[in-house]
Amino acid sequence: MIKGAFVRQWKKMAMIAFTVALGASLATAMLSVMMDVGDKVNQELKAYGANIKVVPKETSIIGELYDVSDGESVGSYLKESELGNIKTIFWAFNIVDYTPFVSTVAILDGNEVTVTGTWFNHHMELPTGETLDAGINSLRSWWSLTDGAFIDEQDDAERDVALVGETAAEKYGIKTGDKIHLDGDAASGDFTVKGIFNSGDEEEDKIFVYLDSAQDLAGLEGKVDSIEVSALTTPDNELAEKAARDPSSLSINQYETWYCTAYVSSICYQIQEVITDSVASAVRQVADSEGSILEKTQLLMILITILSLIGASLGICNLVTASVMERSGEIGLMKAVGANNQAIIALVLTEIVITAIVGGIVGFFAGCGFAQIIGNTVFGDSIEIRALVAPIVAVLVVIVTLAGSIPAIRLLLSLKPTEVLHGR
Repeated sequence: MIKGAFVRQWKKMAMIAFTVALGASLATAMLSVMMDVGDKVNQELKAYGANIKVVPKETSIIGELYDVSDGESVGSYLKESELGNIKTIFWAFNIVDYTPFVSTVAILDGNEVTVTGTWFNHHMELPTGETLDAGINSLRSWWSLTDGAFIDEQDDAERDVALVGETAAEKYGIKTGDKIHLDGDAASGDFTVKGIFNSGDEEEDKIFVYLDSAQDLAGLEGKVDSIEVSALTTPDNELAEKAARDPSSLSINQYETWYCTAYVSSICYQIQEVITDSVASAVRQVADSEGSILEKTQLLMILITILSLIGASLGICNLVTASVMERSGEIGLMKAVGANNQAIIALVLTEIVITAIVGGIVGFFAGCGFAQIIGNTVFGDSIEIRALVAPIVAVLVVIVTLAGSIPAIRLLLSLKPTEVLHGR
C-alpha cells in the first residue's frame, strides 16, 4: 500500500520532499553560519582596532584617581622584553594582532610635537617557536595615506624614517621626502618623512617612528607606555561580568569555565599574568560593539531558520491534507473492512516520514552548499560545518513534518466510511 501511494501520488510526494528540502537547506545553512559566525564577525571587526589596552599598573591607578588621559605619561612603563609573552597565554591563538607604544615630546623647529614609537609590521620570533608580524599597519587598517607610503619594516633598509599625521604636516609645513630634525630629552635625530596619513582622530597631530627611535629620543631603552591588543573574544555574560569585577569571587568550577572561555575579561586577566605590573582592560566601545553585533547577527539567523521551518510546515500541511482528501475513498474502504484509526495513521505517517527523510537528506547537503556560498560571499572564507548541525536538522525536520501532518491526521480521523463510500 505504501508503494502504491508513492506510485499514484508521486507528484505530491515529490512536492512534500521538495518543501522539506527547502526548509532543511535553510536551517542547515543558517545553523552552520551561526555556529561559525562568531570568529568570522570578530575577524571582520578587527578592522576597527584593538579591543584590549595594556598599561602599567601605576598609570592605571593614577588615571582612575586623577582622570589622567591615556596619552599622558606618569613615569611608569612596561618591559619591551616581555611583549612576546602575550602569545604564550592560554588564548594565544585568539590574539590576532598587537603593538606597543612609547610617546615622548620632542622639539621640531622650536615647536613641541608628540613623537610616538611603535611597530609598523614588526616580525617577531615568539617564545613558542612561532613567528608573528604585528603592528599599526594592520591594527590601524582604517588609516589612509594622503601622500607617500606606509613604513615597511620588512623592506625598508633605512631606520630613520617617520610617518606624519596630516594635521601635524599642515601645521609644520612637512611634505613627503622632507628631512625633519627632532630634539628629545635624551637624544636628537634626523628623520626622513616616508608618508603622511589621515586617521580622523587626534593621532593626526603626531609623528610616528620606529619604537627604538622614540626610546632613544626619550632615554627609555627597553620600555613602552602601553600595548594595544586585538583579540577574538566571546560576548560577555553574567559569569564574565562577575569575573571582571573580582575573579577571586568565583568558585573553582566557575573560575575554570571563565578562564577557559575567550571572554575579553579572561584574556585581559591572562595578559596581566605574563606582563609584569600591568593592567589590561577592554576597550569597551569595541568589545561591546563586537558582542552586540554578534548577538544580533545570530538572532537574525535564528529568526530566518524559524520562519523557514514554519513555512515548510504550512506547505507540508497543505500537501498532506490534499493527499488525504484525494485518498478519502481508499481510507473509507480501509475503515469499512476493519482497519482502525491507529493503523491508518501509521500508514500515512510512514509515507510522509519516508518522503521527509529523502527531502531532509537532500536539503542538508544543499544547505551545506548554501553555507559555503554565504561564507565566501560575506566573509571571504569557507564555513566549517559542525557535526552538531546534522542531528539538530534531523530533529527539526521530524518536528516540522509531524506538525504539518496534524491537520491531515485530524481530517483522517473525522472521515466516516458510510459517508465517504456514498460520495458524501
